[in-house]
Amino acid sequence: MQRILSAQLPAYTGETVTVAGWIHRRRILKSVAFLILRDRSGFAQIVTPPEILEEFSEETVVSVTGTVTANPVAPGGVEITQPTIERLSDPVGQLPIELFRPSLGVNLPTLLDHAALTLRHPSRRPVFELGAALVRGFRETLDGIGFTEVHSPKIVGVSTESGANVFGLDYYGRKAYLAQSPQLYKQTLVGVFERVYEIGHAYRAEPSDTARHLSEYVSLDAELGFIESQRDVMKVLRDVFAGMLAAAAEVPSVAAAGFALPVVPEEIPIVHFSEALKIAGAAPDEPDLAPADERAVCEWALREHGSEFVFVEGYPTLHRAFYTHPEPGREPYSRAFDLLFRGLELVSGSQRLHRYADYVETLTERGYAIEAYADFLEVFKLGMPPHGGFAIGLERLLAMLVGATNVREVTFFPRDLHRVTP
Repeated sequence: MQRILSAQLPAYTGETVTVAGWIHRRRILKSVAFLILRDRSGFAQIVTPPEILEEFSEETVVSVTGTVTANPVAPGGVEITQPTIERLSDPVGQLPIELFRPSLGVNLPTLLDHAALTLRHPSRRPVFELGAALVRGFRETLDGIGFTEVHSPKIVGVSTESGANVFGLDYYGRKAYLAQSPQLYKQTLVGVFERVYEIGHAYRAEPSDTARHLSEYVSLDAELGFIESQRDVMKVLRDVFAGMLAAAAEVPSVAAAGFALPVVPEEIPIVHFSEALKIAGAAPDEPDLAPADERAVCEWALREHGSEFVFVEGYPTLHRAFYTHPEPGREPYSRAFDLLFRGLELVSGSQRLHRYADYVETLTERGYAIEAYADFLEVFKLGMPPHGGFAIGLERLLAMLVGATNVREVTFFPRDLHRVTP
């Protein structure tokens, strides 16, 4: 279609052009009518006789050909006059929600039930443009330091984390699962490319009906070889976040929305798990940080270091995934870490085991069937370097950056304990 976007109209003053989009709003007065057209770049005002608009309704898709005329009170300082309007879609009937109002003003179930419509509201677009920018920054940062993008299967024969929170499926008469993460595959591919990342969906059958959990989410994973410890992984993660937020800051709609994007310090403060328990006033034998503990540690980092980010490293090995490397000579601690941000755990990562015998010992101690991991373990008979990685949940990060109270608010079509439509 030969059209220009509404944002381009000022450059065509005095010319005849064609624009196309959705009828955002109609204002029909006694002697004149205004049609506000919405496209991906913004809004255009079209001036027309009242009787013409009576046959059109909001959200109908139209093309408009007319003359671009200066008008300082119109969007962009111009409007289209003497228009010819052509309907490009079926007529749209009564809408459940009026999109021309400044805010949607609906509850979460209504927002999600009518996602095909509510996603069109101007307030929603910057949220998802922010998400797209974060993904772009993730990819560009890792591309720039020698990582290779990979794509792993989402139908797997064994549950990655050896837990029960997996979606089982019938795979041609055999048992299979939706992948909880690309973990085993990205470790394998370190043996090929040394540094890999993946942007893909992950699936968790957690019966958690909370504002933080989804059954399907976008996971940003990275894995790198030839490391000395988890600190090398943490350094890459710090740079990745800086790149993601820099990409986000370059998007005009994100800047205009006024999201509270944080500053990533050159060095994110690091605290050992045992010390984090002391900061939070928790019992020294706790196996993990409770939500209140995470908030306390974040408050400490902001107060003592002026940072909204803080690393906690050294979580107990037995409470981390089987592939987590223990801290040599410092049992029961591991080389696992979490990145906390604004009171919540945002990213998990670790140095991984990389020797075959260590995997056999760990899986046996935890009561897992070695046979189920035979294909994966074969990799570690073939020479694997010390390596580690991390995973970022895109929706959780996005919710925290825009101040959403529920992760479903920043998910196009969320899947959770109750929702599998639309």
